Amino acid sequence: MLFLPPLPPVALSPSSSLVIGRSRHCDLRLPTGDASRRHAEIVPVTGGYVLRDLASTNGTFVNGERVRERQLRPGDRIRIGSNTIAFCQVQAPLEASASSAEDQTRLVEPPVGGETFQGELAEIPPYALLQILELGRKTGMLEVDSELGVSRLWLVAGRPVHAETKDQVGFDAALAITGQAAGRFAFDPTVDPPEHTIEASVTELILEASRMLDEADSPT
Repeated sequence: MLFLPPLPPVALSPSSSLVIGRSRHCDLRLPTGDASRRHAEIVPVTGGYVLRDLASTNGTFVNGERVRERQLRPGDRIRIGSNTIAFCQVQAPLEASASSAEDQTRLVEPPVGGETFQGELAEIPPYALLQILELGRKTGMLEVDSELGVSRLWLVAGRPVHAETKDQVGFDAALAITGQAAGRFAFDPTVDPPEHTIEASVTELILEASRMLDEADSPT
């Protein structure tokens, strides 16, 4: 799957390629002028997917390196102009957009006890997890073990309702969790929220986290 918040996740087909660019005819249309009309494509191959640059003006980058063609790995960041697209492989039962379990390869470990699942943030970042949980209208607790220590975010029907880190509670804690890039995660659908401290959607949470990251990266 491809993740470019706040756009919804895009599922990759095992039988057809996906074209990325600014043209309205592209499968994934980028909203910025620094992308070519047909900028790049992702092609299914045996064992995964290959990214190909389509002779774009500004180039296609994977994890900061300009590429003409590259086999994609879980967690790769594709940069096209000012857009950063995350490539993740997601277990099918957690997705709303996949047509069947056979259409998706597995990244997270097999479910244990219903829909409990776990994995690495380097391969599927928190914002992608939250979009998947929102699409599936999942209820439960997302636990993240990162440089923040052990943090927790609860959702009800796909909406964040409460979050806790070592030093923060509520929306600020959810922002901190969304910004983590490394560590492990586990989602447990059996844990109810201890309280409700957040009145925001996943999209609002991701947009605010992105804004804060952009401000932190901008020169003062």
